[in-house]
Amino acid sequence: MSGSGFNPEEMMRAIASMKMPGMPDFQALAEAQKRNLEALTAANRLAMEGAQAVARRNMEIMQQVMGEMTQAIQSIASVEGSPNAKAAQQTELLKTAYERGVANMQEIAELIQKSNGEALGVLNRRFTESLEEVKSLVKS
Repeated sequence: MSGSGFNPEEMMRAIASMKMPGMPDFQALAEAQKRNLEALTAANRLAMEGAQAVARRNMEIMQQVMGEMTQAIQSIASVEGSPNAKAAQQTELLKTAYERGVANMQEIAELIQKSNGEALGVLNRRFTESLEEVKSLVKS
């Protein structure tokens, strides 16, 4: 080995060149590990993109809700008539706000579920591939 320190690639090549019976193919193991890390990186990227999409959508929803609240307050303030008419309008506004809030929460939950599903799918595919690779290495 060189004087610059430990070089894992040189060590792997040296071990792989020995080809002792019963020894696994270290190059194949190294390649499999590289694919595992690539899958983990891809899953992390998908999870981060999903979290960013959820945060963006949550911000959009908050801005929309604030605008709607401002309009609702102005609308209630401008209502003329009996207290029953004002109460009926307030009740209708509350009902609409509640329904929209539930729909928004459902949308956010679906975004989170989709993001998690995509990331988990990458990891599951790689895990299955990895098991097949190990099986083939053991047969060699």
